[in-house]
Amino acid sequence: MYIVDSYGLAVLFCFITMLCWGSWANTSKIATDKWPFPLYYWDYSLGLILISLIYAFTMGSIGESGRSFIDDLAQADFNSLTSAFLGGVIFNLSNLLIVAAIAVAGLSVAFPIGVGLALVIGVFVNYLKVPEGNPWILFTGVSLVVLAIIFNAIASARVSRSRGTTPVKGIVLSVMAGIIMGFFYRFVADGMTLDFTNPEAGKLTAYTAVFVFSIGLFISNFLWNSFFMYKPIEGSRSTYADYFSNGTRKQHLIGLLGGIIFNTGFLFNLLASDKAGPAISYGLGQGATMVGAAWGVFVFKEFASAPKSTNTLLIAMFITFITGLALIIAARII
Repeated sequence: MYIVDSYGLAVLFCFITMLCWGSWANTSKIATDKWPFPLYYWDYSLGLILISLIYAFTMGSIGESGRSFIDDLAQADFNSLTSAFLGGVIFNLSNLLIVAAIAVAGLSVAFPIGVGLALVIGVFVNYLKVPEGNPWILFTGVSLVVLAIIFNAIASARVSRSRGTTPVKGIVLSVMAGIIMGFFYRFVADGMTLDFTNPEAGKLTAYTAVFVFSIGLFISNFLWNSFFMYKPIEGSRSTYADYFSNGTRKQHLIGLLGGIIFNTGFLFNLLASDKAGPAISYGLGQGATMVGAAWGVFVFKEFASAPKSTNTLLIAMFITFITGLALIIAARII
């Protein structure tokens, strides 16, 4: 299996994660213009499984280091498989709430609040389990991320006031999603070996963990996503019949692409955790918060109608977040 062999490469992989996790939601925003997001989400979940298998039988089955995908899956114990599976179940609920928040309030609100909160919780949870990196530098960086989230919340409130609307629904959905999302990574990491070169017996390598995670997400869709289909937070009710009769080929492909983009980032993040540690790799990957916000601000123009004074808050948001990420990176070096 292919393995990351240096901290520098691990940081690069985390930046790829950041771009993937911050960009996959664009497919949701594009596809759900005329396609209910719960129906889009079925294609997204299939995309996760598809790309996890492609990586498993390519990168996960080459080279002499570690264990190949089939061998790794065959030797995995029940607890490791269950932990990664539950990670998918937990993430699925949080991700559906994030997608709903995007539909209600836009990328520039849902991502900084929801994913930013998940970053803060996730770094704490993962550091307590595997304490790698300078805690003072690491948590100073996390504190700056919190400050960036506050700047974004204030800016979002100003936009809503200028439109005569309230961001409460979108913010509540984002906060709920962030709290739940903050714990999924720990479940996946608990099922994984800490050394990919000489993997622990019974534990999973990154390729197998991503596959089992994806299966957990897909199966839990029949619970979580069915609820959102028949009791939508935004938009009209949809049915399983609608998925097969109303969706265009393009809409289905966009959903698959969303899953492919997300799981590429997730796999690269787990591969990086071998050299960076779970807390730092997760924290860097969740820099996706600002990537998502950047899409909302600069491409989808979600703050176009905001008062000019809001620009100062947005600049402060990006500065504090980027500085926080830099400190998270430095925590492993200093």
